[in-house]
Amino acid sequence: MTERPSPPEPPRDPQREAAGSCHDARRPLRRTRRPTPGHDGRAPQGTTIRPAYYAANGGGWRQWRTVLHPPYTAWHLAYVVLGAALAPHVDVTTLVATVVAFFLAVGLAAHALDELHGRPLRTSIPARQLLVAVGVGLAGATALGAYGVSRVGWVLVPCIVAGVILVVAYNAELFGGAIHSDVGFALAWGSFPVLTAYVAETRTVAIAPLLAAAGAFALSLAQRRLSTPARRLRRHTVSASTTVHLDDGRTVVMDQQALLAPLEQALRATSWAIVLLATALAVARIA
Repeated sequence: MTERPSPPEPPRDPQREAAGSCHDARRPLRRTRRPTPGHDGRAPQGTTIRPAYYAANGGGWRQWRTVLHPPYTAWHLAYVVLGAALAPHVDVTTLVATVVAFFLAVGLAAHALDELHGRPLRTSIPARQLLVAVGVGLAGATALGAYGVSRVGWVLVPCIVAGVILVVAYNAELFGGAIHSDVGFALAWGSFPVLTAYVAETRTVAIAPLLAAAGAFALSLAQRRLSTPARRLRRHTVSASTTVHLDDGRTVVMDQQALLAPLEQALRATSWAIVLLATALAVARIA
């Protein structure tokens, strides 16, 4: 019985075989599945990630609460309390007036001007209302500063002038944005309130408030280094994903929320910490 010859094999294509082997090698490592909301680093379809973790949902007065940046305003005012509490004698009336003045200047005027300059919080508050808030905030802070001058003296005048300049120059990014920087932020919203509050209580400057101002500078710099990438992830990122290869062979995929969480958890904890520490110090000094 004669054996029938086998049909000739088709000519080999090395490029096609190489491509096929690569695809075959990858197939066992990938599994097709339906994507879950937020798995690829994007916000779920039909929703928009808030521009800040403290941003309120809805319009109306809730937008003003967002513009006030509650945790950061409280953080900033804590430096005022800290500076005043370092004085040998704490005048409660002066302390309250200083806190209210900084709230009007920074919490209201500076933040309203910042929202007017580019709408980073995406509010629909009319520009006229924001301008009124800037004017009212600066006028109120200046009036309280004038009241302070009547009680403390002319030594407070440079602080008042510097405060108005910092609010406008920083948030409107004047002078080519020179003040709108990490160092400018730490000096304006960290060191400055500590020293101003101490001068309002004592009419002078000492070593203790200078050290505290340096500490406030460092904390504010840390705040800025955390909040800047957090804002970038919330306000300017379409999608984000990074893969971390661990030394035990595991692989961790981090999406937008996973990258954002440690930054904002640190900001939340630190804002509460500085407010509670300043409050404790004030209670100990006044009680």
